[in-house]
Amino acid sequence: MLPLRRRCFAEALGTFALVFAGCGAIVVQSATGALTHVGVALTWGLVVLVLVYTLGDRSGANLNPAVTLGLALARRFPWNEVLPYIGSQVVGAFAASALLLILFPDDLTLGATLPRGSAWQSFVLEIILTWFLMLAVLCITRGAANKGITVGLVAGAIIGLEALFAGPITGASMNPARSLAPAVVSGTVSAVWIYLTAPILGSLLAVPTCRAISEPGCCTAAEGTCP
Repeated sequence: MLPLRRRCFAEALGTFALVFAGCGAIVVQSATGALTHVGVALTWGLVVLVLVYTLGDRSGANLNPAVTLGLALARRFPWNEVLPYIGSQVVGAFAASALLLILFPDDLTLGATLPRGSAWQSFVLEIILTWFLMLAVLCITRGAANKGITVGLVAGAIIGLEALFAGPITGASMNPARSLAPAVVSGTVSAVWIYLTAPILGSLLAVPTCRAISEPGCCTAAEGTCP
């Protein structure tokens, strides 16, 4: 295993790429209309797929504070590394948003997630979206082999799928760092509380769900020993 500082750098780099590509696609779509909603959703799914394969064996490619917290609660990740990982993810996200601001200074939101309807509607949807994402992550990473190529394909597919059907309503964040950075950099912070709290709640709810559908002892044994 790499030293913590190298893994944190990988997390920062990966989250930078995630936000730059995903939010960048939203900015480009807003400016040109060339990508369409489907293209934006595919961008999110594909960048996750690429990053899982690129960084998965280096940092685990969490790229998401909600995922890091969920893995820690499930005893798949050490609690003493949670804050360094989350800090690295936030730094990477802010770096990407700052670069997007330099490149597209006229864009008003920089890809920030904003509810189309009521705050309550988006809050509930974000909980469900992140619950499903985290449940899939927990299920497909069970065991030492992590099911090889399946992890990247499934993670990318879930992100793309949820962005396809929920993106027009909530922005389909599922990631506090991804939402916080463009909101702060663009100054559109009125709804950011939704995207800081709902993904974390959804991720934490996925852990008991995984236990309920798995063998006894799953996500309760020592770190890394889920059967």
